[in-house]
Amino acid sequence: MATCFWLRSYWAPRLRRPPPPGRLLCPRAGGLGPPSGLAPSPAQLRCYAGGLAGLSAALLRTDSFVGGRWLPAAATFPVHDPASGAALGMVADCGVPEARAAVRAAYEAFCSWRAVSAKERSSLLRKWYDLMIKNKDDLAKIITAENGKPLKEAQSEIVYSALFLEWFSEEARRIYGDIIYTSAKDKRALVLKQPIGVAAVITPWNFPSAMITRKVGAALAAGCTVVVKPAEDTPFSALALAELANQAGIPPGVYNVIPCSRKKTKEVGEALCTDPLVPKISFTGSTATGKILLHHAANSVKRVSLELGGLAPFIVFDSANVDQAVAGALASKFRNSGQVEKHVSDAVSKGATIVTGGKRHQFGKNFFEPTLLSNVTQDMLCSHEETFGPLAPVMKFDTEEEAIAIANATDVGLAGYFYSQDPAQIWRVAEQLEVGMVGVNEGLMSSVECPFGGVKQSGLGREGSKYGIDEYLELKYVCFGGL
Repeated sequence: MATCFWLRSYWAPRLRRPPPPGRLLCPRAGGLGPPSGLAPSPAQLRCYAGGLAGLSAALLRTDSFVGGRWLPAAATFPVHDPASGAALGMVADCGVPEARAAVRAAYEAFCSWRAVSAKERSSLLRKWYDLMIKNKDDLAKIITAENGKPLKEAQSEIVYSALFLEWFSEEARRIYGDIIYTSAKDKRALVLKQPIGVAAVITPWNFPSAMITRKVGAALAAGCTVVVKPAEDTPFSALALAELANQAGIPPGVYNVIPCSRKKTKEVGEALCTDPLVPKISFTGSTATGKILLHHAANSVKRVSLELGGLAPFIVFDSANVDQAVAGALASKFRNSGQVEKHVSDAVSKGATIVTGGKRHQFGKNFFEPTLLSNVTQDMLCSHEETFGPLAPVMKFDTEEEAIAIANATDVGLAGYFYSQDPAQIWRVAEQLEVGMVGVNEGLMSSVECPFGGVKQSGLGREGSKYGIDEYLELKYVCFGGL
C-alpha cells in the first residue's frame, strides 16, 4: 500500500482520458484503499482549507491518551492543513519517557484484558464501531483537514475504517484451537491460541483512520492491548478514535495513543521496537523504515507485521475492455498524495514525453496536475520507486511474457492489476505476478473480508480477513497424558 511518509500533494481536475491504447503497462501511481469517487470539482478543492472549526469538541483532542487518561507532554508540535498550509492546532509531542509509560500502561491492562471473554471483547468493539458510524461526518472532516483528501473520499475511509472494528468484533468469537489425536493411546494433544501481548502500532498519514482500525481491531479482538504512534502529519484522527474507544467502554490502557513530531519519530519508534514488554510490532510505511524497525525488533525476536511499499503494475492487454481499464486506473491509481515532481523531471530528462500535466497546479503549491508520461523506460525513477500522486507512466510491451517480466522486475510486490478478457491468460498472469494481491479487471479490491499484504520487500504478514487476527495470536501445544 502506498504508504510512506512523504510530502503531500493532491490531484486536481480529472485526468483527460488518453486515446485508447493497444498494449500498455502503466506502473506505479496511487494507492490501495476504500472505494471513492473521482476527481473533486474546483469548488470542492477550494473548500479543503475549512480546518477543524465547527467539529465536536470532544473529538478534537490534542493530548496523548495513556491508561484511559488524556495527558499533556512537556512540548507540543503543530499540525497543518496540507491544502492551505494553515495551522490546525498544537499536539502533545511525546518522547521516549511517554512511550515507555504507554507501554507500561498497555502491559498492565493486558493482564486483565486477555481474560475478558471473547463475547465481551466483541461487544465492546461493536460499540466502538457504532460510535464511529454515528460520528462519521466529523471524523471525515478531521481526515480532510489534516490529510488533505477530498471529503467524499474521507467519508469512504471512515466507513471502511469502522468496518474493520465490526469485522473483528465478529472474529473475536471465532478464535478456535485444535484437538490432535496422536499415535499414543493414552495421550491427547491440544493446540491453544492465546493473545501475544502488547502490540506497538505505527501508522502512516495516507489512511490515518483505516490503518489504525485494521491493526487495532484485530489486536483487541485477539485479547492484546496496543500503543499507537500515528503519523506526525495526521494525529487528530488517532486521538479522535481514542475518544470514541473511551466512550465505547474500552478499558483503560487497552488503547493508547502517543503522537510525536517528526523530530522525535525515530527515537520513539526505536523505543517501542526495543521495549521488552512489547512482543509485537505492526507497521505500515516505507520499505526503508520497515527495515530499520525490523532490525530493532530482531534484537529481542519480536513478532513483526509489515505493510511496506509497492509499485503496483497496471497492465492492459489487447483483449481488455479499454473503457473499463481507464476507469479502473483512475479509481485505483490517482488517489492520495505525496511526491511527484522529481519523478516527472527525471523521466523527462531520460527521454519521456509529457502528454498532459507535468507541473504544480494553480490551486496551490501542494497540488499537482494529473500527469501522463509516454516513452517511459525501466531506468527511470518512476519505474522502480513508488509514486504517491497523479502520475501515469506508460510503457509499451509486445508479449505477455514481456509484460510479466517488466512487472516482476522489482524487489517489492504489494499489488498488481491487469485487464484482459482471455480466461486462460487471466489464470496465467494472476499466478505469475509476484505480488500479494491481484486485481483482475478491477481497480478497487480492498475489503475487510480479504487478506491485505505483499510479498518480497513489500512486507510480512496479512491484515484484515480471517487471517488478520492470527498476527496477534500465539500457538501453544498442550500434551495431556495419563489417560
